[in-house]
Amino acid sequence: MANSVNKRIRTDFKRPEAELIGKFKGIPAANIDDAMQRMASMNSRIRPFAKHEMLGPAFTVKVPYGDNLMLHKAMSLAKPGDILVIQCEESTERAIFGGLMVREMLGLGLGGIVVDGAIRDADEIARIADFPVYATSTSPNGPYKNGPGEINYPVSVGGQVVCPGDIICGDGDDVIVIPQDVAEDVAAAAQQVVAKEEVMLDQIVNSHLDRSWVDPKLDELKVEIN
Repeated sequence: MANSVNKRIRTDFKRPEAELIGKFKGIPAANIDDAMQRMASMNSRIRPFAKHEMLGPAFTVKVPYGDNLMLHKAMSLAKPGDILVIQCEESTERAIFGGLMVREMLGLGLGGIVVDGAIRDADEIARIADFPVYATSTSPNGPYKNGPGEINYPVSVGGQVVCPGDIICGDGDDVIVIPQDVAEDVAAAAQQVVAKEEVMLDQIVNSHLDRSWVDPKLDELKVEIN
C-alpha cells in the first residue's frame, strides 16, 4: 500500500450544528478563552489583517512552505460558513494567498481564513468588507503550486491543534479554538463569564470593583506590608 501521509484529502467531515455555533455569537474571544482555562488562544503571531468577527467550523489544510496547491483544492470542497485553517510550516517569506483568492472566498460564502504564515496584497485585503483574515506576516513573494499536502486532517496552527469541525472564533484580540466535543460546555461557561463581567462593569460604573479577595490572597502568600 502506498504511503499517503501528507498526500491525502478528506472531502467532508462532521460539522457542528448551526445552533451550537450560534451560542458563541457575540461573545468576545477573551471571554471564551477564560472559559477554557485561558489556554485556547492561538499565539500572538497570528493577528487580524481584516478586522471582522469570525465564527464557524474549521476546514483544515496542510501545505508545504510557500505552496498553496491544497488550498486551491480546499476552496472547491469547503462549504459556506467554513473557516479555512492552514498549516504552512510558518511560511513567512512566501505568501500562501492574496487579494484575488480572498475575493473568491468571500464570493463562496466562506467564514474566514487563518494561516500560520504570510499573505500578500495586505492593503487590498484590509479593504475587503466582511471577510476576516488572520496571518502572521506579509510578503510580496507568491506561492508555488507543487504540493503535496493534506485536507481535513488535524493541523497545528498558532500553537493550537485544530481538527476539522472544531469551532473557530476570532475578533480583534486573536483566534480561539473550541474542540467540537466540548463546545456545548464551553458555550455555557463562556456565557457565565459574560454575565460575571456585566456585574463587574456595573460595579465600576456605580461604585468600584470588588477587590475584597486581594488581601486574603496576599495573606495566603505571607506578603510583608510595611
